[in-house]
Amino acid sequence: MKTKTHALSFDGMGEEQLPIPKHKLHGWTHFMGLYAGEHVAATEFVIGATFVAMGAQIMDILLGLLIGNILAILSWTLITTPIAVETRLSLYTYLHKIAGGNMTKLYNWANVIIFTVISAAMITVSSTAVRFLFDIPAQLNWYPTDPWFVMVVMAVGMIVVFVAMYGFNAVSEFSGICAPWLFVMFPCGALVLMPALAESVLGYTTLSGWSDFIQIGSQSVWTGVNAQGEPGIGLLEVIGFAWAANTITHFGLIDMALLRYSKKKSYGLCTSSGMLFGHYIAWIAAGIMGAGTAVILKTSITSLDPGDVAFHALGLSGFVVVIVAGWTTANANLYRAGLAAQAIFHNYSLKQTTLVVGIVTVIVACFPFVFTKMLPLLTYAGLLVVPVGAIVFAEHVIFPRIGLTRYWVTYRKLIHSTPAVASWGAGLVFGFGLMCWMSCRSTTCSSRLGSLP
Repeated sequence: MKTKTHALSFDGMGEEQLPIPKHKLHGWTHFMGLYAGEHVAATEFVIGATFVAMGAQIMDILLGLLIGNILAILSWTLITTPIAVETRLSLYTYLHKIAGGNMTKLYNWANVIIFTVISAAMITVSSTAVRFLFDIPAQLNWYPTDPWFVMVVMAVGMIVVFVAMYGFNAVSEFSGICAPWLFVMFPCGALVLMPALAESVLGYTTLSGWSDFIQIGSQSVWTGVNAQGEPGIGLLEVIGFAWAANTITHFGLIDMALLRYSKKKSYGLCTSSGMLFGHYIAWIAAGIMGAGTAVILKTSITSLDPGDVAFHALGLSGFVVVIVAGWTTANANLYRAGLAAQAIFHNYSLKQTTLVVGIVTVIVACFPFVFTKMLPLLTYAGLLVVPVGAIVFAEHVIFPRIGLTRYWVTYRKLIHSTPAVASWGAGLVFGFGLMCWMSCRSTTCSSRLGSLP
């Protein structure tokens, strides 16, 4: 069968769903700023502290995060960007051409929900910083307990919705403005609290060299012992976490929506601004800030929220870091949610769908559970989205090489692709089944260890 790679139909689709024209493409600086702003986020305070609480060792952190984040950069560069540049389409449009309308609508609804909740979590995190300024108590329940917290969330969320409504250009420019400042503040916060850690370990507040840093890190930050006093995670877990943290956007191909604007395939390397700083330096800096704050307050790192850590590291400017970092990440995710919604409701513009999704996002952000359940949410989202990325990769990359026809569903005018639906279902069964098996195995091992004399 002769391979065909053209004849795509875009009838009835909105402007944002059409292939990106040449005059709207952007250079590498846009993507450096975009990825730096999105991945230097307020959640870095949470994830950096999580590695400490999970008992990682310092060398596993330094080496594992480097390897994992380089693998993530390569995933964007070798998988996501080539497909985005060759098609100039978002995943939402491309999937419609290869899987049919029924599966695509279900998938797009899943994306609307996923990125709405992620955006809401970012807004909630930003609001935890603002609450300090107004002496609003910490929101520890799944629902808000103070009406002023709701007002803060609405005020913070309005900025996110306003920026996301104006599309890719506004999101990338906003991130580009904020990113350089965020680059400076995270290392500064770690340096501010390093003397407190040095005094607790060495007995004095100065570091004479690299060996002192390793000693402080191994004894007071990444000790190899988790919050329960048991041996913590190892090198492979750290590598896997760093690589998989953004699985939904690179392996899942969600970032076709952003990278379709890039002039060259090599611009996938621009994700390094987010990975090597936001997911390497910022995670390490956040771990140091969290451990330092715990030493100062004489408490556990697990009881601190981003506002606590940012304030003790950077004072009032720390609040601004949390707010801005939350904004830059929420902007990109709300743009994705609005784009997925617009792929469902073709008769409405991106501004209209983003506004509606944004209103729902701000309402959800009022409930603190979206922040506390952030990591499980990303796990479930990855299991749901990544199999679809594999389906698109097979259609675009593998089919032409083995002589099969791309876009067969479109040519045949089918409402769905049975192989695509079956593949997605099989991926979900395998992914969630493996997760349940690992969870049961972990529980069984813990029970056996607990019964030992």
